[in-house]
Amino acid sequence: MTLLGAAALLALAGCSVLEPDKIDYKSSGRGVSLEVPPDLTQLPGQSRYAVTGGSVTASGYQAGQAATVAAGAPTAVNTIADVHFMREAGERWLRVDRPADKLWGPVRDFWIENGFLMAVDQANMGLMETDWAENRAKIPQDFIRNTLGKIFDSLYSTGERDKFRTRLERNAAGGTDIFITHRGMEEVYSSARRDSTMWQPRARDPDLEAEFLRRLMVALGVSQEQSKAMLAAAAGGSQPAAAQARAVALPGGVPAVQLGDDFDRAWRRVGLALDRTGFTVEDRDRSKGVYFVRYVDPTLEKREPGFFGKLFGRGSQQLPTSQYQIAVRGEGQGSIVTVTDGRGGAAPAADAQRIVQVLADELR
Repeated sequence: MTLLGAAALLALAGCSVLEPDKIDYKSSGRGVSLEVPPDLTQLPGQSRYAVTGGSVTASGYQAGQAATVAAGAPTAVNTIADVHFMREAGERWLRVDRPADKLWGPVRDFWIENGFLMAVDQANMGLMETDWAENRAKIPQDFIRNTLGKIFDSLYSTGERDKFRTRLERNAAGGTDIFITHRGMEEVYSSARRDSTMWQPRARDPDLEAEFLRRLMVALGVSQEQSKAMLAAAAGGSQPAAAQARAVALPGGVPAVQLGDDFDRAWRRVGLALDRTGFTVEDRDRSKGVYFVRYVDPTLEKREPGFFGKLFGRGSQQLPTSQYQIAVRGEGQGSIVTVTDGRGGAAPAADAQRIVQVLADELR
């Protein structure tokens, strides 16, 4: 077998284990971003950054940690300069004491410097999303690749692609909360004869989310050593479990998600769930507790031939999408999440039920 043939076989295998602290992304695009999937395409909006809940700092953290955790409030695990590494149950995010418009450029540059192209770049929404990219560090560094890799590097593939969504929201103290969420896909055989492949979603990687939050801290002025210490602090200590979420039927049979969180926490969790499940958030109004989104029925994706191929630039046909409102409202000690159509009226029952179930599954 020739060295080139062996390299091609290794490219088909495309399996390896990510080495600790080794990430080297390369965008799947060439100078321009790949075609944005139908469920992620953005429409123009007139929104501004939403104002979130009260400020939380690390002042008195060591003395008051136990009481804070018992009360179920978000914890600033550590604070360096104006960067706070926040955690609550299973969620991690940054709270930075700078206005959102001063952070947009540095955050965008951060993703580009890490090997990504931007598929969504909407400062008015406080939302950016990378193109699909491959972590080249997952490719085995064997003799053949070390010999020919620089010449035939495109022959090698991990069979995985990742993209990251970053959302910036102003908080009441005038600073900004920064959320990073991950979506992944993997290439699998689509026939018993293993002669064809298809792309399918894979589970999100919370470790990747945490690592890019850490790297973003460094880009915002925190040292490597400090960022690693802050991430380690977030991994330790006790935190209350996320409140229960379940799909329920309200009077009249209206489907809804019932959360055991107050409004502030429910608003944040629902926003992260929308980011992670691929909804397109076109606008949001925190004062009314409403996210304005678009949604593609996942069963349509499965019926559409070659859909996942289109994610990587092979084809241009778009699937139809519908607009909805995701409403979050406090109710007693908890919250209720409901779905309406784009104008606030009753949504088609089947669509509302599907969306509620998607959110309930992600929020569990």
